[in-house]
Amino acid sequence: MSRKHHPGEGDELLARLGSLTAQARRHAELQRSQVELALALQRDMLPAELPAIPGFRLAVAYAPACTGLNVGGDWYDAFAMPGGRLGLSIGDVQGHNTEAAALMGQVRVALRALASVAADPGELLARTNDLLLSLGTDLFATCTFMQLDPSTGLLKSARAGHLPCVWATADGRSGTSEDDGGPPLGVAAGADYPVTRYHLTQGGVFVLLTDGVVEGPSLPVEEGLDQIVRLAGIAAVAGLSPDSLAAAVIKGAERVGHDDDAAVLVVRHDDRGMDAVRARAARDPAGPPGPAGPGGRGHP
Repeated sequence: MSRKHHPGEGDELLARLGSLTAQARRHAELQRSQVELALALQRDMLPAELPAIPGFRLAVAYAPACTGLNVGGDWYDAFAMPGGRLGLSIGDVQGHNTEAAALMGQVRVALRALASVAADPGELLARTNDLLLSLGTDLFATCTFMQLDPSTGLLKSARAGHLPCVWATADGRSGTSEDDGGPPLGVAAGADYPVTRYHLTQGGVFVLLTDGVVEGPSLPVEEGLDQIVRLAGIAAVAGLSPDSLAAAVIKGAERVGHDDDAAVLVVRHDDRGMDAVRARAARDPAGPPGPAGPGGRGHP
């Protein structure tokens, strides 16, 4: 038996379809606006330029998430510190929205501000952890912070729930950093962040990265890190520029099918310009401490 259509029933159906279409369009526009805002916040809060350090070259790369609203939490930073040292940080705030992007900016600025009064990276992360807890946010952040003494190549590193770094030397050795690390920032009061010392030797590189570089639907994090270790090793032996290495690392993030931001910071020891650094250190007997003695971890 055929169904009888009442007058105006087709018009009512078309009106409902039009209303649903308009709602879907508004929702899509809202999502697009949120992504654009998060991206704008992310890019505006990242450093516009990197410091110039004689004897060392820096490079960074960043790629937003491939899909959805997964953008806003990753950062990198490099800045001059008292005593001629260099501060290096990379991290990831939990969440992928404008709130995560805003908190990322707060954490990055806090690290810069507290670096001038903290004795070492471990104390710096502990103070930042206390500050983040005092904000009362539900979000947390993972982070690696390093202090580099350009006159000696000594790196002091502390890690807060973050991925290990990758290192490589000009003579062909490579691996991941061995520091023990502590919990993410903003999780536990009174957390301890052990400090590990490394040496960045002539031609050596350190690669700081976020998990969007090495982990995704197509690749587990262990295999992703192994790929970066091999890539860094080839780059160090071949003498590739930090820019080329950073570009190659971030390009690899596309192959893992990452659904998160991806950030990379590369530091390479280049002996050109070190004469001036050593001359300044010789004129300042109370300058930065010398390298760690035998038994210190890592010698990249």
